[in-house]
Amino acid sequence: QVQVVESGGGLVQPGGSLRLSCVVSGHSYRIYAMGWYRQAPGKQRESVATITSGTSGDSTNYADSVKGRFTISRDNAKNTAYLQMNSLKTEDRAVYSCKASTRGGWGPKHSWGQGTQVTVSS
Repeated sequence: QVQVVESGGGLVQPGGSLRLSCVVSGHSYRIYAMGWYRQAPGKQRESVATITSGTSGDSTNYADSVKGRFTISRDNAKNTAYLQMNSLKTEDRAVYSCKASTRGGWGPKHSWGQGTQVTVSS
């Protein structure tokens, strides 16, 4: 089975930074996309940042609320994605989960990690 493990969450002050890591293992097909999602208390889960691999390289997309502050990156050799979070705000407080997407003859498969808590508080 595909394993997705996040790490790097914690407690930071407003304006601080964190870097989340997502390591994927046990997959049989290439990972064509990875993404970071978050769910805050009382809110729906939302996409934060995604990175998609194509023949011309990787492309990224960000939620408007994090543009200019968050950066998603990927190390394909390590099957790892990162989310660099700068200038954190209290509204960034959420459980951040990583999704790895693979594609085979059967179709796309999406695997989720358990999530890591990010708390922004003074």
